[in-house]
Amino acid sequence: MKQPTILDVARRAGVSKSLVSLVMREPDRASDASRNAVLKAARELGYRPNAAARSLVQQRSHVLGVVLADLHNPFFADVADGVEAAATGAGFRTMLASGFLDPEREQSAMETLLELRIDALLSLGSMMDVEELEKIATSIPVCVVGRETDSNAFDVVGVDDAVGARDAVDYLIGLGHESIVHIHAGTAAGAPGRRAGYEQAMRAHGLERFIRTVEGDFTESGGARAMDEILDDGNLPTAVLAPNDYSALGAMDAIDSRGLSIPGDISLVGYDDLRISGLPRIALTTVGQPRAELGKQAVELVLDRVTGKRSKPRRRVAAPFLVVRKTTGPPREII
Repeated sequence: MKQPTILDVARRAGVSKSLVSLVMREPDRASDASRNAVLKAARELGYRPNAAARSLVQQRSHVLGVVLADLHNPFFADVADGVEAAATGAGFRTMLASGFLDPEREQSAMETLLELRIDALLSLGSMMDVEELEKIATSIPVCVVGRETDSNAFDVVGVDDAVGARDAVDYLIGLGHESIVHIHAGTAAGAPGRRAGYEQAMRAHGLERFIRTVEGDFTESGGARAMDEILDDGNLPTAVLAPNDYSALGAMDAIDSRGLSIPGDISLVGYDDLRISGLPRIALTTVGQPRAELGKQAVELVLDRVTGKRSKPRRRVAAPFLVVRKTTGPPREII
């Protein structure tokens, strides 16, 4: 079927092509009668403006590309909600893609978005090499969300993960815990800072001899595997700090499957404060992040550069906050 054109709309409305173009671009500049006639004709014909052609003329697409490291992680979905709300409020649309926790697929997704002439790129939890992100940032405003990096080639929005982990460990030590194990997620976005914060807090309290990290990841299965390794070791800790809430849920399942109780036998702390963590049956103590706000700030930063208000990248770091629920308590008596 042939798509209706701007000429078709002009004929139906009985106006010029230039007037139709004006109504589509700047409706407030046309009279009420002309605007209503053009919009009525466009609705009747099913006409949609050619966004690609318009972007070539205006040198701007009014589209922000958003790449999520993991489409299945609610953390990134909540950040993307903040991105969408801020972009829509500024008159921009968003185009989403996933990196599927694979740096190569993430880069491929970014290249596809760039080919579609997006105005800026937002990378949520990027796993790509910083050098590759810096290359992209030479041609388009880029903002990286939720990943520690010293690069000054692009905007960065994040949370001080080391502070969040330190607060969690300080809280556990305040309850009387000393034997605290950290499940770490390697080099994934946010993981290095959380591991550093855990170790800093343990040392600050003179508990160097209890420092112990076990490799896991940000998934439920990764948390369960790590927790099984901890439980099989024979040296049962009194508390565990997981790298995120998903990992903590996996650890919770592993603990339950061994007939142990939370927090009676082991206190458990997550990180992110996902919605599921607040459900009464879970009630996970965790470190919260202002997820939607991170997305909104990322949009503000890139739009400042898209619109020419600022040329140099900036960095914003939000404060995490401890959310105490039912998975933490005083340590069990160690005989």
